[in-house]
Amino acid sequence: MPELFLTIFFISILLIFLGTGIWVALSMVGVSAIGMLLFTSRPVGDAMATTIWGTSSSWTLTALPLFVWMGEILFRTKLSENLFKGLAPWLSRLPGGLIHVNVVGCALFAAISGSSAATVATVGKMSIPELRKRNYPEKLLLGSLAGSGTLGLLIPPSIILIIYGVTVQESIAKLFIAGIIPGIMLAIFFMLYVIGWSVLNKNIMPKMDETFSFFQKIKQSGQLIPVIVLILAVIGSIYVGIATATEAASLGVVGALILSFFQKSLNKETFKLSLLGATKTSCMIAFILAGSSFLSLAMGFTGLPRNLAIWINEMGLSPYVLIMVLTLFYIILGMFLDGISAVVLTMAIIEPMIRQAGFDMIWFGVFLVIVVEMAQITPPVGFNLFVLQGMAGKDMGFIAKSAFPLFLLMIVAVVVIIIFPEIALWLPKQMIQPLK
Repeated sequence: MPELFLTIFFISILLIFLGTGIWVALSMVGVSAIGMLLFTSRPVGDAMATTIWGTSSSWTLTALPLFVWMGEILFRTKLSENLFKGLAPWLSRLPGGLIHVNVVGCALFAAISGSSAATVATVGKMSIPELRKRNYPEKLLLGSLAGSGTLGLLIPPSIILIIYGVTVQESIAKLFIAGIIPGIMLAIFFMLYVIGWSVLNKNIMPKMDETFSFFQKIKQSGQLIPVIVLILAVIGSIYVGIATATEAASLGVVGALILSFFQKSLNKETFKLSLLGATKTSCMIAFILAGSSFLSLAMGFTGLPRNLAIWINEMGLSPYVLIMVLTLFYIILGMFLDGISAVVLTMAIIEPMIRQAGFDMIWFGVFLVIVVEMAQITPPVGFNLFVLQGMAGKDMGFIAKSAFPLFLLMIVAVVVIIIFPEIALWLPKQMIQPLK
């Protein structure tokens, strides 16, 4: 079958390029150029220039560097210290004790970061030494941190949801709002796991001797108020329709700068480092997106996406079987590629199939992010595992085994949103004025 041959050809050339260490973006450009030269009569140079410029100059993409910069600024504040101090009094009495700080802390930082690795690093740099000092089991400590860090990809503002929205031309504001309830659901799943593990392993869990009065709890929580206000301002402005994703990102950057100024963590050096970090990350993502758009164009010229969608349609796969196949496909792909690359590399082929099957693209974005989250904690290329390996000084195998139960919980979450798609779709439908 021609489409099968073309698929194998594109994948083979891409794997060869990636295997030789060529950057992901350059690999996609190379595959696209070869495919167009061999299978179409279109002018490669003109097509590449027009497509890459069109993608890079997209106004929708301006939200990306702003949200990245907001996360970079807050990464250099006293946020991780404040998260621990503010959450510990409220969570210490639950079964599992201060391990819950990992989960709730990651969920809160995810709402201002958008990056899984940054979430793990920020929460982990404070919680790991504090929890070790209190003799919490390493397996539960590192496993909960690895799994909860993936919330950075789902809870808005999510970098990967911005990229997905640009790639499939869906509303980023709606995608952000769609990620809220599934993100909270996952955090609850993780907390229930911590409670269950702690109850079953009472003998190795430390006893909590510290007690806090209600007023002490309120006083400690005061350090979290500025962060919570910033989160509500960013997400709330999108939800009520007074700001687009880009305008909300601008608000987030201004809020992060004010917050870091009053915490006395803003100086010339940290400001410069935050700018450099945001620039490097944003350029990397924009370069990958440019390569992806050219790959999409090249595949469109060959007719591969359309023919592949027709072929799959003729196979008579039910929508649920297709989703199961895609789940397995993305988990395997994510073992070797980071989440952003996995999404942009495949959407040119996957998008027509999903639309043909009748799935809502907002729902599919949430589904895709949860599946990509799983790949963040699967070896050999689990980014969260790498971050934790450097911070905790444990081998990759130990951390991966510790995170495996949370990987299984993510599979449960995928099943739940497949059975009940309104979990992802209800909140976007309530937006006062959906914005692009």
